[in-house]
Amino acid sequence: MWDYRTGTGPWAARPAVPEHPLGGRLAPTGSGDTRGMAESRLEHYAKEEELLRVRDSLSAERRELPWVKMDREYVFQAPDGERTLLDLFDGRKQLIVYHFMLPSMTGGKFCVSCSFWIDNIGHLAHFHARDTSVVVDCPVPLDDILAHKERMGWTLPFVSSAGTDFYSDLHFTSPDGKVMMPGISVFARDGESVYHTYSTLEYGGEMLNGTYHYLDLTPLGRQEEGLAWKHDWVHYHDEYEFS
Repeated sequence: MWDYRTGTGPWAARPAVPEHPLGGRLAPTGSGDTRGMAESRLEHYAKEEELLRVRDSLSAERRELPWVKMDREYVFQAPDGERTLLDLFDGRKQLIVYHFMLPSMTGGKFCVSCSFWIDNIGHLAHFHARDTSVVVDCPVPLDDILAHKERMGWTLPFVSSAGTDFYSDLHFTSPDGKVMMPGISVFARDGESVYHTYSTLEYGGEMLNGTYHYLDLTPLGRQEEGLAWKHDWVHYHDEYEFS
């Protein structure tokens, strides 16, 4: 786990791309006929339905969390010039901001895990249809993060909050003094007023990674058992030797 106070964490040094991407072996979990498989699947499906009900209930609770008015003025650098937090809404009611970690926190290169998560953001038209804008922010010089964006082939908007306290202001200190950084923050606006409604903390953003959810459906799963850090297998999508 990254400790931003000491500058240490699993992202500081990353292994080379492994020679063999799969460590697990596929083997049948048991023999059975189609009827037996159907019965097992129905039993499992009931559990999946329960998980959906729990998730929907948790999402409803999230929507009832207190809002905090954003009284400070933040100016972001964007390809088309300076933009305020209100400007990032682009006239929509809601705004989702992905906080791209500083390269200084991830061994000097742009965070590979952040890049993995951004690869999994869907087409923005679906967000816009729900009156929601999505923006990626990284507090580094704009040209630096735009160069990484171009390399990755991403089309969603990027901005830089360099020179502002936007990212640090959204860090959360728990009652025991632990400081946790947000991965994704959500904002809503009421006219010209902007409110902070939610931020993921630590692993709260894992539910937003579609690749993980697809892998969870497979016999081998995520194949992260035994890794020193669960994301040691993750690389920029143009660095994998196997496809």
